[in-house]
Amino acid sequence: MVQPQNHTEVKGLARLTKRQAEALKVVDRAKVYEPVEAMQTLKQVASAKFDETVEAAIRLGVDPRKQDQQIRGAVVLPHGTGKTARVLVFAKGEKAKEAETAGADFVGDDDYIQKVSQGWLDFDVVVATPDMMGAVGRLGRILGPRGLMPNPKTGTVTFDVARAVSEIKSGKIEYRLDRDGNVHAPIGKVSFTAEQLAENLATLVDALRKAKPAAAKGQYFRNASVSSTMGPGLHVNVQRMEASAE
Repeated sequence: MVQPQNHTEVKGLARLTKRQAEALKVVDRAKVYEPVEAMQTLKQVASAKFDETVEAAIRLGVDPRKQDQQIRGAVVLPHGTGKTARVLVFAKGEKAKEAETAGADFVGDDDYIQKVSQGWLDFDVVVATPDMMGAVGRLGRILGPRGLMPNPKTGTVTFDVARAVSEIKSGKIEYRLDRDGNVHAPIGKVSFTAEQLAENLATLVDALRKAKPAAAKGQYFRNASVSSTMGPGLHVNVQRMEASAE
């Protein structure tokens, strides 16, 4: 739930903005919505002057403190994210040419390593060929904290740079378990149809289902919610999501 922007206290209670007050007339905070219905409601209450991003937050029944229960990966959403990612590829020779042909925004080796080390960060995703990782590893302190470090688990360390760039441009997103056992990921824009958003969500759920650690016991999908950039969070029927994924 997005917190009020104009936060004032009246007799111990937070006063809502006009936008939030209107949204809460439509949203049932106690209700567990079906996926398409949740997306329809998000679209109905969206009132920002920009195309808000829709994000899913899914709580999983795993212990993030244990190494054998870590979850990290990537998936291509069928309807994309509504944003075209800027891709930087670290590669040489023929692989550099393949990346350029596939549509990478920036391609290079030592020149771009030097540029990034000096603070340049005008890109959204980084791909690297395995032979470049020795040099790219020196950028760990810069790329790591921003979630930009190439990783084999997300398909961003690969010799098949053309495929990697193509998938990213088509709407590939990365997901990763946080310290509280949640996965947060963008699944589109409020300008998408409710059905498109629901299908993107189902694709993410399917990827998480397939990534379930063998060590995870008990109920895997605990709860889930969706929200837009400026809108309230809506609880989503996790069982229906899981059934759709299967």
